[in-house]
Amino acid sequence: MNKRAKRGMMASAVFLAVGLAALLLPGQTAAHCDTLDGPVVTDARVALDKGDVTPVLKWVKAADEQELREAFAKAQAVRRLNPDARSLADSYFFETLVRIHRAGEGAPYTGLKPAGTVEPVILKADQALEKGSVEELAKAIASHAQAGIKERFEHALATKKHARESVAAGREYVEAYVTYVHYVEGVVRAVHAEAHHGEAAAPSDHHH
Repeated sequence: MNKRAKRGMMASAVFLAVGLAALLLPGQTAAHCDTLDGPVVTDARVALDKGDVTPVLKWVKAADEQELREAFAKAQAVRRLNPDARSLADSYFFETLVRIHRAGEGAPYTGLKPAGTVEPVILKADQALEKGSVEELAKAIASHAQAGIKERFEHALATKKHARESVAAGREYVEAYVTYVHYVEGVVRAVHAEAHHGEAAAPSDHHH
């Protein structure tokens, strides 16, 4: 396999890993930037301890940098007072940073989430970046997607065999069919989704 083909496969693996995470975890796919153990707050802790705002500037748009710098300066001043003030100042800065970051994504700020609330697959996505390899993550998610497709296919196939026996049986088949096809569509859309964070995939023309 030449290098170009290998890079293409790796890029596909990344799209599959990120896109299918959204597909396979409905309702749990809000970015983990708002959790206390997420990458944004982790960088914020480093910045506060160092007294240097630089580590968190990458999380906000250039137009919002001044607001963040001012919040950082206030937090630094307050956290020097005493331990209680330090804790309050840290929380204030975490909330301000995450709020500004979320606004930059066009997403609402719904408060900081407790540590440990990030789905394992999202943590694995971060770990893949740390390791410099996405193969293990992509294989795991691809395997999950394959199992999901197979399960829905088999149910649709089984109900299809009895679909003409009664209206109720026909409806059961239609429900299974729609679930199966929508799942497959979701996989395809995830694989072909745009790489940009917060950018929605093109709407499907296939409706049921």
